[in-house]
Amino acid sequence: MSLKLNIAHLYGDLLNTYGDIGNILVLDYYAKKMDVELTSEIVSLDQRFEESKFDLAFFGGGQDYEQMIVSKDIQNKKEALISFIASEGPMLAICGGYQLLGEYYISAKGEKIAGINALPHYTKSQDNNRFIGDIIIKNSETGQEYHGFENHNGMTFLGNGERPLGTVISGHGNNGADKTEGAIYKNVFCSYFHGPILARNGELAKRILLLALKRKYPDADFTKQEQLEIKSTY
Repeated sequence: MSLKLNIAHLYGDLLNTYGDIGNILVLDYYAKKMDVELTSEIVSLDQRFEESKFDLAFFGGGQDYEQMIVSKDIQNKKEALISFIASEGPMLAICGGYQLLGEYYISAKGEKIAGINALPHYTKSQDNNRFIGDIIIKNSETGQEYHGFENHNGMTFLGNGERPLGTVISGHGNNGADKTEGAIYKNVFCSYFHGPILARNGELAKRILLLALKRKYPDADFTKQEQLEIKSTY
């Protein structure tokens, strides 16, 4: 069987300030090791998100100016994105993408920027402060540690039905108070890790790829892909 996956890179021409496009490169690297052909397509301003075309979605972050533009346009994609998530479509959302999937976020200037309410979290801003530095978290479901770098003004608070991507071992995480970092909702994985996150945490890349494969090919045997050994890169 020829295995193929197609990624929607949401606003990839606008939200790439922190180099998080590297997550797609990492997914492609591990996909090749799994004998999977991976393709990607940017879905940007004034374009439809055709959920049936995509097996995965990636939503990166950017600065407030770009996110203001995206926040207005993404309302036109809201229903399709919510439908994709509800049908267990796998997605990785980083920083600004994470915030825009929620109810709203407050910019550094105090402006309330609407999300799409696909996930039940919300984000406030800090006064004259950012969470910056190395961070380590532990995922309670797998026992895996994820290592990365955070750089965000936002303080995100999770809602009902969300669980954290991990518990903070060192660093700040979502809000610096409740020891959570990121979010998992259905097959959506959110985080403030830049760097990009998957470059240092290949097991997470493998997990996301397997979710996409099993959703697209429900009757296939993925024993070989599940047995792929991921070496530590931190």
